[in-house]
Amino acid sequence: MTNKNGGIHLFSLGLQHVLAMYAGAIVVPLVVGGALNLSTQELSYLVAIDLLTCGIATLLQAFKTKYFGIGLPVILGASFVAVTPMIGIGKEYGINAIYGSIIAAGIFIILFAPLFGKITRLLFPPVVTGTVVTLIGLSLIPVGIKNMAGGAGSPKFGDPENLLLSFGVFLLILFMNRFFTGFFRAISVLIGIIAGTVAAAFMGGVDVKEVMQASWIHSPKFLYFGTPTFELVPILTMTLVGIVIMIESTGAFLALSKICGKDLSDQDLARGYRAEGLAFIIGGCLNAFPYNTFAQNVGLVQLTNIKTRSVAIVAGFILVTLGFIPKIAAFATMIPTSVLGGAMVIMFGMVVSSGIKMLSTVDFQQQSNLLVIACSISLGLGSTVVPDLFAQLPPMLRILFSDGIITGSLTAIFLNLFFHHFSLKKSSAAEQLKPTTIKF
Repeated sequence: MTNKNGGIHLFSLGLQHVLAMYAGAIVVPLVVGGALNLSTQELSYLVAIDLLTCGIATLLQAFKTKYFGIGLPVILGASFVAVTPMIGIGKEYGINAIYGSIIAAGIFIILFAPLFGKITRLLFPPVVTGTVVTLIGLSLIPVGIKNMAGGAGSPKFGDPENLLLSFGVFLLILFMNRFFTGFFRAISVLIGIIAGTVAAAFMGGVDVKEVMQASWIHSPKFLYFGTPTFELVPILTMTLVGIVIMIESTGAFLALSKICGKDLSDQDLARGYRAEGLAFIIGGCLNAFPYNTFAQNVGLVQLTNIKTRSVAIVAGFILVTLGFIPKIAAFATMIPTSVLGGAMVIMFGMVVSSGIKMLSTVDFQQQSNLLVIACSISLGLGSTVVPDLFAQLPPMLRILFSDGIITGSLTAIFLNLFFHHFSLKKSSAAEQLKPTTIKF
């Protein structure tokens, strides 16, 4: 392989990761901006600065330093967990309070990262990590399925044209993985998305309006919406969101460590948490969002078997470039939702596979382990399927329980502690952990 070809291949792999997370990356600013009644100009800024900050956050994690970065092929995007709290804070306290709370939460994460890194092994043995990762995949699959049909709320939801495109992409990715090897298998998702978009264009399903209207150059502005304000309740709320994001990211970190065959130390985890905390602060100062590791990209690493962080670094630089050049970024908006859905279902399914693989090291002869898995997945999926289950709880509690991944993760953590660490027979608890220990 020549250096030229190597560079092209690396760029293609990085672009594939960007396209895998792009829809999720831009939907957060669109939802939050729409709910806060931002102008078209402000909304455009929000999307562009989000992409830029996604890239910066990804690079912070990929470039492992003494204090920051997990050093794994992770891709970061705007957190869905923060959407409802941001909207609530913005309507109650104003948009500047949103960014004050994000900055404060980022400082909290950085300060407490070492402590959280030390207790991770206690909180996340394989029975917990495997359950959490499995639940992340299972909770995301309905999103992919809805996108296959055209996306939730689409007037053409379930249209045969959408199904034809989504299943076409789905089958093409499977075909590429069955009959190709090496580089072409590795970029099967990228090929599927491009082929699906071309097919949609011939069917009249591609809208170029966003590309035509987008500007060529975007200049990020420090504190675009004004000076942040620091209110107690918003800070407490966003700090809670930050803790939840750390829990989600832990599952992704540990899943990737298994996929990549890399043991993680307490210090590695602490660096990963600090990087996300710093991403919070940067997001707050640039008036963007809180950021966390995207599960779809974990699934992509599992599918492609490309484990080098160089791909994440390339993806990070692509995102930064897109943040500066909205015209190019807008091309990704041409990809039909159904096309993305066909790819998402496979990637989210691979996340489930990663979780099941992690659970294979668990001692299923122990009834307690079965109960941890059963209760966590049941409550997690229940919260996902019936989102109004906790609608009557106070706002801060709703943040914890309204998201199925959070509900299931917290259930798994507490049940593991209950069965394996709060036992009257300490020796028994030690035996419980022995067959399920991950080396860090």
